[in-house]
Amino acid sequence: MRCSMHRCCGWVLALLLFALSQETTASSIERQSASVTTPSAAAMAEYRRKLEEYTAARRKYEAEADAYWSSVAEKRRLRQAKLRNHQEIVLADYVLTQPPIYSGPPKPVDPSAPIEEVPPKKYVPVVADFLRAAAQEFGLVPQQPRSEIEYKRAYAKIAFAAGLTKEQVVRIYAFESGGDGTYDVQAGLEQPKPGAQPISTALGYNQLLATNSVELMAEKGDHFIKTLSAKAAQLPDEPKATLQRKLAVLKRMISFCRTVPDSWSEHDKLANTAKGLAVHALNLDVDVGPLLQMQKLLDSVVFARAQGYGTVLSAAELEMMNLTGDGNGLDIVRMPAALRERVPTSNFFQPGGYARNPIAGRSGVVSKLLAGTNAVMDQESKLPGAKELASLFPK
Repeated sequence: MRCSMHRCCGWVLALLLFALSQETTASSIERQSASVTTPSAAAMAEYRRKLEEYTAARRKYEAEADAYWSSVAEKRRLRQAKLRNHQEIVLADYVLTQPPIYSGPPKPVDPSAPIEEVPPKKYVPVVADFLRAAAQEFGLVPQQPRSEIEYKRAYAKIAFAAGLTKEQVVRIYAFESGGDGTYDVQAGLEQPKPGAQPISTALGYNQLLATNSVELMAEKGDHFIKTLSAKAAQLPDEPKATLQRKLAVLKRMISFCRTVPDSWSEHDKLANTAKGLAVHALNLDVDVGPLLQMQKLLDSVVFARAQGYGTVLSAAELEMMNLTGDGNGLDIVRMPAALRERVPTSNFFQPGGYARNPIAGRSGVVSKLLAGTNAVMDQESKLPGAKELASLFPK
């Protein structure tokens, strides 16, 4: 009897589910029908008129923008050639107008088109993903610091040994991580707000992207191995064995990072794989992370020296190299104050990078970009995290 009742209940449940599915399907069809209405001839005529206006305005703007950014690129090539020939850079070597801004009518909505759902945002990996990838792809569990000050102490020691100044290191830490950022802070997650989402893989004191991590391991991996091998030689047996096992994993990671040509675009492809995310997890390791985070700054200093610039870079100038790339940044650094007042920041960006960088657009000219950067550094350097880092440098 129990089985019979069970079968009966099963049929009833099935019928209920079928009815609900039919109702849901009907509701879905009704919503779709409601979202795809037949507009009037007058509405369609108005739409076509607006679309024609928009298309004409947009075409005009894009032609102006293409010409502008082509001019920026050409001027940049000419400046690079003059620098190679040790010729003076003058005001005429820059584009002196601001990028065109689209000011025409907005793109009209087609009244005959179905209402499109907003696609979900592209998922940006977070620290948990980096750690998971490291364990799964290379069998590595990064040795995270027992406290924030342990990581800072290692970072300050490495930066000082590399010849970076306290002012450079502390002010760039303040600018990049908000003055109180932790070693595992990720862009977009600086404040623990409900629903906060990362905006990129940028991580740590200097906000390295996953692509930066892959590139640094490909280019500087041998140096990291040498530095950590020397450290292992000074350790007691047990921690030495632990670090040596880590070194074996690092060598495999370096080999992976060198499987492509040494270019940003190729490294970016690797960075977006599981193994690339695993490499990025090295920033969380108290032995390797400070080396990675510091190396990005040191590379810019070395580049400037190699180009004959012997003056110590201010933190803001070093940040320009970090922000716009070493070549563009050094162009800004070498620029006389009078030119900085007149040269637009757009001269040092690609169109896409400029559009994604609100600071560059708001600043307008180089002098204001530097002043704005210094103002942020001044403010954020007063926070506890920056003060703690400063206290760890030798007197």
